[in-house]
Amino acid sequence: MKYRLNIALVVCLIITGCQSIKAAEAPKEAAPWDQMHAILARIKPPTFPNKQFTITDYGAVEGENNDSSEAIRKAIEACNKAGGGRVVVPPGKWLSGPITLKSNVNLHLNEGSTILFKTDPKAYLPPVLTRFESVECYNFSPFIYALEQENIAVTGTGTLDGQASNQHWWPWVNARFGWQQGMPTAQKGKLNAMGQNGTPVEQRIMGENDGLRPNFFQPYRCKNVMIEGVHIRRSPMWEINPVLCTNVIVRNLDIVSHGPNNDGCDPECCKDVLIEGCLFDTGDDCIAIKSGRNNDGRRVNVASENLIIRNCTMKDGHGGVTIGSEIAGSCRNVFVEDCKMDSPNLNAIFRFKSNAQRG
Repeated sequence: MKYRLNIALVVCLIITGCQSIKAAEAPKEAAPWDQMHAILARIKPPTFPNKQFTITDYGAVEGENNDSSEAIRKAIEACNKAGGGRVVVPPGKWLSGPITLKSNVNLHLNEGSTILFKTDPKAYLPPVLTRFESVECYNFSPFIYALEQENIAVTGTGTLDGQASNQHWWPWVNARFGWQQGMPTAQKGKLNAMGQNGTPVEQRIMGENDGLRPNFFQPYRCKNVMIEGVHIRRSPMWEINPVLCTNVIVRNLDIVSHGPNNDGCDPECCKDVLIEGCLFDTGDDCIAIKSGRNNDGRRVNVASENLIIRNCTMKDGHGGVTIGSEIAGSCRNVFVEDCKMDSPNLNAIFRFKSNAQRG
């Protein structure tokens, strides 16, 4: 089924419980949808110089047992220092720890290439500024991360494989996903209490024993961000989670990951976001728009706004397009059209998840 949803109409139906609205009382569709065209006009893909930096030139060795982390880091550093360009991952399997993008760098995965991310949690330390379920903290680095950078991208037709499973990352949730005595257990309550009580962010240091899984792709406070074309598999946690970013494009991704809390795309406190042409085959919400949790979200107080979602396929997942549940910073101007949502497990095509403590 394909849907074009006017958010104003949906809100009226849910809040008032009305079954029909007289034509004379209905809001005119032209005005809100005209806003979408203005938003689209502002969203532009980042551009990069025509320079290429192949990871094998910096020491990367193909093979799932050969650590190419340092070679990838060096290639990104060289690309950034040269004013930008494309860091190329050739065909083959390449093992890596966390990848930190820098301004004007496009990480490009050629056809037939796979980056396998390490399964040892120690590889993702020391902690970086991040969010876990929308609460700011210092925690494991996301697999692909950027902080306060401009013009960054991940492109190509290769695969990003987080290697999460009932042996790695997922067991920290509960026994259903493989937890056994002696393993870390997610200390979400500990972090949530810090956020609720206003503990300074620099004191919210979560470590290996706290069991808070990293997100897959998380640019933080960045401008002009794009992730396009790649395949994403086996994520520890949320897959695409731009935070406090402006001008974001999420396009033509193939996301298949059925672990716990494996949301497909969670734009958070972001402005001017385009999500289009993506396949979501996920273990949780396909798309979930966030803006901070409870008191911590109100402290930051940045809304998610001006989001366009179109031509996506929600093959599996809990909610098609969800707003919440961590939505304390508010949300406005969401446009959804021409999406195919036919999962037998889909709880709702369009869903508001909030409560009295949130936005």
